[in-house]
Amino acid sequence: MTEATTPPPAPRKTPLYDAHKRLGGKIIDFGGWALPVNYAAGILAEHAATRNAVGVFDVSHMGEFHFRGPKALEALQKLVTNNVARLADGQALYTVACNPKGGIVDDLIVYRVAPNHFLTVVNAANIEKDLAWFRENAANLCAIDNESDTTALIAFQGPKAIAVLETLGADELSMMPSFGFRTDVEVAGYATWVARTGYTGEDGVEIFCSPADAPGLFETLVKAAEAVGGSAAGLGARDTLRLEAKLPLYGNDLSDTTSPLEAGLGWVVKLDKGPFIGSEALVAQKTAGLQRRLVGFVMKDRGTGRHGYPVLASIAGTPGVVVGEVTSGGVGPTVGKNVGMAYVPAELATAGTQLFIDCRGKTVPAEVVSGPFYRRP
Repeated sequence: MTEATTPPPAPRKTPLYDAHKRLGGKIIDFGGWALPVNYAAGILAEHAATRNAVGVFDVSHMGEFHFRGPKALEALQKLVTNNVARLADGQALYTVACNPKGGIVDDLIVYRVAPNHFLTVVNAANIEKDLAWFRENAANLCAIDNESDTTALIAFQGPKAIAVLETLGADELSMMPSFGFRTDVEVAGYATWVARTGYTGEDGVEIFCSPADAPGLFETLVKAAEAVGGSAAGLGARDTLRLEAKLPLYGNDLSDTTSPLEAGLGWVVKLDKGPFIGSEALVAQKTAGLQRRLVGFVMKDRGTGRHGYPVLASIAGTPGVVVGEVTSGGVGPTVGKNVGMAYVPAELATAGTQLFIDCRGKTVPAEVVSGPFYRRP
């Protein structure tokens, strides 16, 4: 007799689901969310539109937590590795939250709205986990409110993004610095918060608005983007864009078993700010020396290193020794190369080191490179 199985829940829909359907988006289940992987023009066209003009992305599945109260800063200083105390109103920073062993709970952005009010944006797959972790460790210090369901988020990315937004009434955005944000911006008549942040390696912004306003604002933004050679863009282009910029993805390149030091994120770890969760483990790791590092590599022959593919190297004269696995990899459309990232022993992390990627039984040479594969001109 066969046991009855419970079907998986239907993926959740963002406020822009119907807009994606009208635009011909190919909808997939992405971590429990119904989101477009691409539209009719395809991933490569959407990637190019973002690099050359502007791409419009639905990122409403991301999580938004508000920390409020006199000890909100103290709470965040305990929870994250970067120094939130250096922020002024209207400034943001990228950081990670660690567990006591120094592993990454999540990577996130913290925005200072006011001295007693901070906004954090966390990864969609980690909303429930992060909320539980933050409340477990800091609910005694301040209120931590999950406002993910009442916040829509649209990324407007590309070299023409700021100029286009200013034609829609969002004045003076060109004066906003990187990681600056404002809570009083009208875009095409819609009340929004606008932050000069993103996940594509391009200039641009992320726009917070109400779920009710999101469909109208999104369609207005798409039309404005198309007028300058841009387009709506889906998850596929978002992944190729962030990979070219060597921006890590939680669940692939970052996890609770990788530390920010190993991941090349030491610049967001401020050990001199005072104790935070994981600081003792990170001090110990730094003192002992890293055993492995996340590196970028470029394929030197035909073949694509995909997530999970083994990474091999010659060790002590022995060729073909497995030294790691690919965490992210694929085509870099702008750079015209197949690229990827992997954790390898620290002694193999120097630029120019020769590696090999096992691409389904075919061993393809690769070379470690420093910095992002693509850097905005």
